Parts: sequence; structure tokens; C-alpha cells
Amino acid sequence: MLQETPLTAQDTLVALMIATSASDENIRTSELVKITNIINNLPIFAGYDAERLPRMSQMVFDLLEQEDGLEALFGLIRDALPEPLFETAYALSCDVAAADGRIAGPEARMLEEIRDELALDRLHAAAIERGARARHMTL
Repeated sequence: MLQETPLTAQDTLVALMIATSASDENIRTSELVKITNIINNLPIFAGYDAERLPRMSQMVFDLLEQEDGLEALFGLIRDALPEPLFETAYALSCDVAAADGRIAGPEARMLEEIRDELALDRLHAAAIERGARARHMTL
């Protein structure tokens, strides 16, 4: 296995945010800042050891290089993420994808994969997506 300790629910949220950012093979500064701000400010990450971030990043990058890496990542997430946090996971992923002002191409496909993997209700997902767009609008 890629790491010596099991993933926590917080790790899976971080991993999904990183995977969303990396999905277009261009991790933007705005996305990294968004991930850092989320980890530092949201209650779900209270007590999270930020020292785990580099290890989570490397795990995601290693998995995404493999042929079935995304499915392996989703398997890890299914094992560690409690169902009540599925909408939270999707919302955080949407926020990261929207951080640079647009969601298109690979990022949109990644969000679709996450939405399907977490079996989110389409109406709930649409509301989450609209909220992310609203929070990241610019003049």
C-alpha cells in the first residue's frame, strides 16, 4: 500500500480536492490556495494534521499515474469516508474546481466522476455546483 497508516475521513476530503485540482494536469496557485484555506478554516478539518498534506498529495499523484488509479482512489475514499460527508466532499471538490474562475473539460469530468461515485442526488449536486459558482464569481 502507498502509506503506512489508514486514511482518515479528512484525508479523503483532502485527496479528492487534490485529485480535482490535478485532473486537468495543471494545478493552479488559486486551487492550492483554496485547498489550504479550506483546511485551515473549515470545522471539518479541526485537528487535522497539515503535515499529512504532502503525503496525501503524493498518494494522489502516484495513483493518477496508474491505469486504474482513479478507481483505486475512489476505493480508498469509499473505505474511509462516511456517507454523511459525501455532499461535503463534493462541495469541497466543486470549490477547488471553481477557484480559478472556470470549470471545464477534465475538471468537469472529474466532478461528474465524484458525483457518480458518491451517488449524489442530481438536484443536490446541482445546488452544490451552483453555490460554488456563486462563491467564485468575479466582476
